[in-house]
Amino acid sequence: MSYRVGIGFDIHRLASGRPLVLGGITIDYPKGLLGHSDGDVIIHAVCDAILGSLGLGDIGQWFPDTAKSTEGMYSLDMLKKIMNTVQTDHRLVNIDINCICEKPKLSGYRNDIILKIAETCRVDPSVVSVKFRTNEGLGEIGAGEAISAQAVVLVRKISKPGG
Repeated sequence: MSYRVGIGFDIHRLASGRPLVLGGITIDYPKGLLGHSDGDVIIHAVCDAILGSLGLGDIGQWFPDTAKSTEGMYSLDMLKKIMNTVQTDHRLVNIDINCICEKPKLSGYRNDIILKIAETCRVDPSVVSVKFRTNEGLGEIGAGEAISAQAVVLVRKISKPGG
C-alpha cells in the first residue's frame, strides 16, 4: 500500500459586496473574499493539497482564473471534479486544515464546514479536521484585510485485485 502527502495554501483579500464563503458554507459577515471564483480559501487549499499529493498540478491549472467558465465558480464544484478524478485509484486518509483570520470568529461553523467537506469528498467526517487561528494582529490577516488557509492531506493508493 502506498501513501502520499500533499500541502495546500491560499490567501485572499476581503472586500465589501461579496459573500464570505469558507469551507463551502456562507458565513454571516459584511465582507467576502476577492477572487475569480467564490474565493473560498479553505476549499482552494484542500484542492491544492489533494492535487499536490498526486502530482497533478495545482488548482490554477485545473481551474484557470482567466477562464470565463470558472468565473464566480462555487469552489465545492472544483473539489467535486478533483475528487471524481482522484477516487478512481486513491482514497483520502485524512484532511487537516488551518484557517487563519482575525474576524469573523469561525468556531461556530466548524461542524458545518467539516460535514460539507466530508460530504463532497465522500469520506467520513472523522477524516476531516478544521482549526481556526488568528494572526495575532500581524500583517494583512491580522489587520482584518485577508483570510488564509493551509491544508495537508494524506492519500492512499487503492490496491487493485490481482495487482
